[in-house]
Amino acid sequence: MRRLIEDRELIAVRRGERNVLSVPADFVDGAGPVPALKGTFSVLADGGFSDEEIIDWLYAADPSWPGGATTAMGSIQAGFKTEVRRRAMEEL
Repeated sequence: MRRLIEDRELIAVRRGERNVLSVPADFVDGAGPVPALKGTFSVLADGGFSDEEIIDWLYAADPSWPGGATTAMGSIQAGFKTEVRRRAMEEL
């Protein structure tokens, strides 16, 4: 898992009382890291977002996402990575 974080295929933040490094469960599917996330992480990080801000942005409620999703992460899971990245670029 740490190698995937170093390679920016996943991002993680320290959470909880014990300050444990945590990766959201939605970032991983049966085959490994969700492939659409790496580019989205790059777009937001290049725009100055911290890993914690990226996670917050991906899970911020917004009913205007396509595919019936209410978050950017939901839209990625529904196959709308291009729309998510377009909106990520608008945030910058």
